[in-house]
Amino acid sequence: MALFMSILQLLAGVGVFMAGMKFMSDGLQQSAGKGMRQMFNRLSDKKLAGYGIGAGVTSLIQSSAATSVMAMGLVNAGIMQLTQATAIVLGAKLGTTITGVIVALSAFGSGGFSLNVFFAAVSLVGVAMMLFSKKERVNRIGIILTGFGLIFVGLIFMSSAMGTELIKNFFVNLFSTIKNPILLMLISLLFTALIQSSSAATGIYITLMGVGTMTTYQAFFLVIGANIGTCITAVLAAIGASTNSKRVAFLHVVTSVFGAIVFCILLAICGNQIAKFMDGIIDIPGWRIAIFNVVFNLSYTLLLLPFVGQLAKLSTVLIKDNTKEKHSAIKFIDDRLLKTPTIAITQVQREVLHMASLAKENLAIAMEALINCDISKNDLLEGNEDDINVLNKEIASYLIKISSLNISSADEKLLGTLHHVINDIERIGDHAENFMELAGGLLQDNAEFSDEAIDELKNMYAKVDEMFGLGLNVVETRNKAGLKTIAQLEDEVDTLKKVYGDHHILRLHAQKCSVEGGTYFYDVITELERIADHITNIAFSVDSPTGTQTAV
Repeated sequence: MALFMSILQLLAGVGVFMAGMKFMSDGLQQSAGKGMRQMFNRLSDKKLAGYGIGAGVTSLIQSSAATSVMAMGLVNAGIMQLTQATAIVLGAKLGTTITGVIVALSAFGSGGFSLNVFFAAVSLVGVAMMLFSKKERVNRIGIILTGFGLIFVGLIFMSSAMGTELIKNFFVNLFSTIKNPILLMLISLLFTALIQSSSAATGIYITLMGVGTMTTYQAFFLVIGANIGTCITAVLAAIGASTNSKRVAFLHVVTSVFGAIVFCILLAICGNQIAKFMDGIIDIPGWRIAIFNVVFNLSYTLLLLPFVGQLAKLSTVLIKDNTKEKHSAIKFIDDRLLKTPTIAITQVQREVLHMASLAKENLAIAMEALINCDISKNDLLEGNEDDINVLNKEIASYLIKISSLNISSADEKLLGTLHHVINDIERIGDHAENFMELAGGLLQDNAEFSDEAIDELKNMYAKVDEMFGLGLNVVETRNKAGLKTIAQLEDEVDTLKKVYGDHHILRLHAQKCSVEGGTYFYDVITELERIADHITNIAFSVDSPTGTQTAV
């Protein structure tokens, strides 16, 4: 029974430890959401910058695998080049070592004072902040502190369980039996693949090391195995994914294997001497693992960093382009990005703008068809319209998925706004399709517009097109400065509809315009006026969730 209870305590400790990591990661992501977006918006071809972004983001989300999966989604979306993704993947491997450093802090304390217990008590402060404050910023800090404290609560549970003679003897006997370093790597690889977190695996190894169950030399190979095992998440995410996604997963694996090979050779030559050296200068066992983990990942990733271009080319040589990949309306959103909600939100905004650009293109095609009585581009318009309909459905679904995640109230408001925006964009697409049908009707009825009517349509459309461009800029930049101009243009379009409607009647009476052509003319100016309303809704969505026009 004592053994059974100790095992339960050990498992509980692991559970609380991983829950703490999740809490802290979620809190950090919420607090640093804008910062993460800005980092990715500043992506450049500079290798060191990409490396820093990968390390920084991974420090926040506590998972190199998650960062690699995110890079897969961004490469697939065309936001990031393969060389940039390679640098980020390398940086992610360094960023994930922060967990080991945090866990190693638990070993500090003397004279009855335990830093471990002190940090664990921080969880109460975090919970109190969440319970008694209604301020969102305070709640986010509370989540971070709660997660941070729970990590150490889990460590206390694990250390206590492993301090039990039966459990300790089990691990001592286990590691005394396993002498082969390659077998140690393999066991660590499989264990890390099972829990899908090298950070958690390293934290557990540090706890085991702290109660004297293994040697420093053995710990080296456990760390190396964990570094490879964490790749399983990216590999699983690449199954059935695009070619570029598979290349990023390949890079994640091959760089980890390279690092393992280099250090295995080094440790085979002088591993025991390195272990003895670390034992001599570092009194706290857990810190030996934490420091080795940092040195290991920092060394081989910096060694590979100058060759990110060659690594990217190698992946393209070994993983050929799939010529059978079908056209996809979706350019930016990817379920893999849901692991990092703040990046997923950025991508869904880009997808909304992509959808809007298709509607704007279709409107231009349809107006050209109406004015020139030429429906030769109908297939292009229909293809775009199909993409708009797909995007409307997929974006709406993606927005719901993000809403179910742990996001800030500001982001929740933004997602609600985007639901209204895509509806307005979809309606503009429908109006463009109607215009093409009207153009076909003109041809079928052998009707045409008078020169005066064509000039009026061109003028009215020019104002609508200007509104569309300004509206998309407002949505993209979240800058309200253009709202006043858009509101003025909408008033002008409303006025033009009335004025041109009167002109249309006068032309009919003067027989300057055929009855057939006149009917189509009024339909066009009516729909242009409605399109202007939809564009206004889209632009004013930055000021009101439903796009309601406010005083500007």
